[in-house]
Amino acid sequence: MTEENQNHDSAAHSEAAATSEADTHSSTEKKQYRRGIKSFVIRAGRLTKGQEGALERQWPIMGMELEDGPIDPKQVFGRDSHVVLEIGYGMGQSLVQMAQAAPEKDFIGVEVHLPGVGSLLNHAEEAGVTNLRTYKDDAIEVLKLIPDNSLDTVQLFFPDPWHKKKHHKRRIVNGEFAQTLRRVLKPGGIFHMATDWEPYSEHMLEVMDVAEGYENIAGQGQCVDRPDHRPYTKFEKRGERKGHGVWDIMYRKIS
Repeated sequence: MTEENQNHDSAAHSEAAATSEADTHSSTEKKQYRRGIKSFVIRAGRLTKGQEGALERQWPIMGMELEDGPIDPKQVFGRDSHVVLEIGYGMGQSLVQMAQAAPEKDFIGVEVHLPGVGSLLNHAEEAGVTNLRTYKDDAIEVLKLIPDNSLDTVQLFFPDPWHKKKHHKRRIVNGEFAQTLRRVLKPGGIFHMATDWEPYSEHMLEVMDVAEGYENIAGQGQCVDRPDHRPYTKFEKRGERKGHGVWDIMYRKIS
């Protein structure tokens, strides 16, 4: 997901930029991504001056590191609140908008691409939000650090659909991933997905409708109406003008 959450480049996604500092960080990143099949591909890109400056100023405040170990959201934010984890926020505008619109909630973002992280921090700084933190890491590794039953919502917006059949094994939404999220979600917690690729929405429904411990909020095999809290992006609006659909899917943890 690059333009907002919607260009399909994210911690779970493939299309995007890595960083002008890729040479410096590549060896560290390779150590971090130890699992076999990944749902994203890191590609070279360049930081803008704004992104670079935001990283220098805001990373010490909002940045989180795998090396810091397991996290307690209450300690991270200094309060007991509704906690949202977004996997693959792209360039971060939508996540910042959500954090700004819901100051009573706390948000943790995960994104592998450094320009996206820099963009998020730049927008967060401009918006003055304080209820937002971010990792620049593989979401699978981040999820290992999150305690059981600690998240109210997990958001996965516009992940890479991996169109070719031979690449379907790379899709982040699978049975194992569903159970990983089940562990970290609170009872009654929500897993919210969105995609603009109908075959991927069908895949999401097929996986999640049989995943143990969940119920489809809209009913088995059904999508929900677009929720007001998910911001529209330019990418989404442009797609709608061309007749492209968007499918929102929500599951509740019931056990």
